Amino acid sequence: MLVWILLAAVVGYLIGSISWARIVARRVAPDADISTIAEPVPNTDLVFVSDSISATAARVHLGTRYGCLVAILDILKVAIPTLAFRVAFPDQPYYYVAAFFGLVGHVWPIYHHFKGGRGESAIYGGLLVIAPLGVLVTNLAGAVLGVLAGELLVLRWGGLILMIPWLWWRTASTWALAYIVGVNIIYWWSMRPELRQYVEYQGKGVAPTQEELAEFMAMGTGLGRFMDRYSIPALLRRSRRPG
Repeated sequence: MLVWILLAAVVGYLIGSISWARIVARRVAPDADISTIAEPVPNTDLVFVSDSISATAARVHLGTRYGCLVAILDILKVAIPTLAFRVAFPDQPYYYVAAFFGLVGHVWPIYHHFKGGRGESAIYGGLLVIAPLGVLVTNLAGAVLGVLAGELLVLRWGGLILMIPWLWWRTASTWALAYIVGVNIIYWWSMRPELRQYVEYQGKGVAPTQEELAEFMAMGTGLGRFMDRYSIPALLRRSRRPG
């Protein structure tokens, strides 16, 4: 068993370390520097900075089409090894190991001095194989929570956190619980620079509107506009206005 666990870890990590953002950038825009994202915060002199080399970086520097392409490729690079181990060994936990180390490779790729992306696409690459129904249910629940909170970030990330109780409830497997807790820890750890900036902007009262946030995160300005107008907090604010 140990040999197969090690093999799943090595295969997952090495394939996860493939940086599709870099590969696509070299193909379509060899002179583009996708190593940094610097986006002005609307109506301020502040700049939001990220050094994630990911689908988001590809979208910002190469355009939405290539950003979507990179996201799909990042999903597949984790989904394919995970699926291979699940099909080959359906009663063994090797596919959890492959999925977990696929994320590790994406965040800390051995081919690129351990400098990669944050890992959202890589996580869902594993989850679409491990618990496709859970992805649908928890993301729908996250969307409801996001509307209730009036926060796009809750809508986007709520499903990832809700996958912890979902997988435990559906599997009662220590391997499943260790996997989903582990990927959450890695993801939130890797997101520290961006989260720190967002909290600072909130404290200064200069955080972007949900529409502006949706545009930056490529979630659709229509969705952000809906949150600004029709989320529960937005409706409560409107109801309290005089007249």
